[in-house]
Order: sequence, then structure tokens, then C-alpha cells
Amino acid sequence: MPASFDGVATLSHLGVLRARGEDAARFLHNQLTQDFVLLRPGEARLAAFCNAKGRMLASFVGFEAGPHEILLVVSRDILAPSLKRLSMFVLRSKVQLSDATAEFVVQGLAGPAAEAAMPGAAPWAKRSDGDVHCVRLYPADGQPRALRVAAPAAALPESLALPAWQWGEVRSGIATLSAPVVEAFVPQMLNYESVGGVNFKKGCYPGQEVVARSQFRGTLKRRAFVAHGEAPMQAGQEVVHEADPDQPCGLVAEAAPAPGGGWDAIVSMQVAAAEGGRLTLGSAEGPALQLQPLPYPLLADI
Repeated sequence: MPASFDGVATLSHLGVLRARGEDAARFLHNQLTQDFVLLRPGEARLAAFCNAKGRMLASFVGFEAGPHEILLVVSRDILAPSLKRLSMFVLRSKVQLSDATAEFVVQGLAGPAAEAAMPGAAPWAKRSDGDVHCVRLYPADGQPRALRVAAPAAALPESLALPAWQWGEVRSGIATLSAPVVEAFVPQMLNYESVGGVNFKKGCYPGQEVVARSQFRGTLKRRAFVAHGEAPMQAGQEVVHEADPDQPCGLVAEAAPAPGGGWDAIVSMQVAAAEGGRLTLGSAEGPALQLQPLPYPLLADI
């Protein structure tokens, strides 16, 4: 991680979805992979929104912004379809869902800036001061990171370029779902169960049976890995293994240019393919990829 990974980045690619009403927490609890009923003021949640087949439609970082009000930070390119689909399930629940992106500025804090905002905090801890909310994220190469959601008047001066922040996202090993990979993964294919994104003790939600069966019947054949390559990468690109060049073994979930040259990516791929052999981007003749160590232990290893 370069010494310059310090400062504040404005995350224009993220939006904010609001759930407000006395049933807000219970409604989200019944739709997402994490427990929102027991969400406390000092906590945030990483959560996935899945279809009936357990495939992810969106990923959120959610937290309580006030009484009966929960904000969900989501990739802006899937906010509208996520809002539309969630709204289908409101029925008689006392909750109002809305796009609140215009009411907030979402920023990323990196390095000492993140530590100063939330000293000593663990991932998914949350701190609020009026209309300013900070969530501690997983680190990137040991550097602290935090998400800051605030009213526009309380936004901080920008001092970190967006590509540098996005590279830190990749290096953290936790992908944010975006439009090119909607419905491509069950949560475990992005290691969400290992980084606080799935609660296996909560009640039902769309896709819950598939997610639980994948976890407890030993059927997890795909995981997320961090990879490096010299060529540009983007979400949705296929990855090929030399043992079966005609069939993709993986998919790029998120990618960003690396400050030292080349590109880094989070790749969801077959575990068997990650155990050795040449990996290439797009085709057998494509640019080579090298896997990097995961920055956290997988649930099976804990």
C-alpha cells in the first residue's frame, strides 16, 4: 500500500437508499442476508439482497441514521432496480423506501484519516455525530478505511483520488456488487459469510435456503480471490484456466488500476482452479493473472 493512501475520497459511484418507518428494521431483516432487527446504534451491517435462487442482486452497507431510519449504501448503477425490487415486498409493512442519494455525500476515509475518525474501531463499527455517520471498513493492506455518509454541508475536502480508493476496495478483498455482475454470485462466492455479510441464525429471506445449503452441505466450489495482471480489467470479464481453456473458471467482480502498475481485481472463481496452473483474462491467449494472498481468513479456516 503506497504511502499516499491517506485522505478523503468522494465516492460518486455510490448512492444511498433509505428505509424509514416503524417496520424499517424488520422489513430489511426479512429481505437481506444480515440481521437488522438486532442492529444497535454503534453497528453497521454488510448485507446482500438475493433473488429466490440465492444470487446477489445488490450488496449494501447499512446502518441506523435515526429512530426508525436505516440508510443503505449501494453501487449507484444498481440503486434504482434494487429500490424497485425491494418495494415489491413492502406490502403492508410500515416502511417507506426512497432514493436519498441527493441528500448525502458518501466519502471514503483512508489511512490516518480513517483512524482519526474512528480510533481503534473494528470493522462494521459505526459512529454518528448529528448528520455525520462513519462506518469502519475492513483494512486494505493493513491501512485503516472508513465510510463517511454526511449531509452535503458537512462534506470534507477531497484529498484522495477515486481510483486510489477503488484500488483499496479491491485490496480489502470485499467486492461491492455492480451492474455487470448482478445475479452472478451467491454471497459465499464473494466470501461474504467470512467478512460479516451473512447471518446463518436469522430467519428467512429471499434465497436463504440456497445460501444455507451452499454453506452447510459442503457445496462451496467458488470463492473470491485477489488477483493482479498487467492489462486493464473490469467487472464482468471472464477468467480462464489452462486446464479447460474453453470454459471460464471465474469472473471479475471488481477491479482498479494499481499505483505500482498493472491492475488488481477481486475474482470469483473455482477453488480448484485457484490451486495452481496458468490463469488468463478473457481467453486462453489473454493476459496472465497472478493470485495474491487473501487479506482475511475464510470461515472454514477460522
